[in-house]
Amino acid sequence: MLRDKNLVPLSRQHQHALALCVRLERAMKEPDDLAAWQAEIEQQFAQEIRVHFAAEEAHLFPAAEHIPGLQPLVADLREAHNALREMFSRAASRTLDAAGLLHFAKSLAAHVRKEERQLFEEMQRQMSGPELAALGAALEKALADAATACALPNPAASRSSR
Repeated sequence: MLRDKNLVPLSRQHQHALALCVRLERAMKEPDDLAAWQAEIEQQFAQEIRVHFAAEEAHLFPAAEHIPGLQPLVADLREAHNALREMFSRAASRTLDAAGLLHFAKSLAAHVRKEERQLFEEMQRQMSGPELAALGAALEKALADAATACALPNPAASRSSR
């Protein structure tokens, strides 16, 4: 299903997260500079994902919880946010080893895919145009802080993912 324009800003940020996951999975085949990767993860969280999670928790998830049958999925997604925050914290304190970084990449990618393939699809099927527009306006405002950030890959991490 084509993504509704009101969910596109979240989907765009999901693409950024998935790109990080792909690069990280490639790099962990021959890990070298784990600190550089953890610094990049910390930067991505500070500049985009922190605001992204907050917007989802304040606006997207409450809207989804009003849709019949989505409550268990939203509960799973909230739990995933908590687990991912813990992994972001571990990256910030530079305590993830190569296996931990690979687990992080797989967890974040699975979370994004669940939101895109299950949550967004069902919300688009069941919400009216005006409901999606109201959600989109709230998300646009909530994501404004992340929209001004430009997360550039850590040069050391970029070298190790080639």
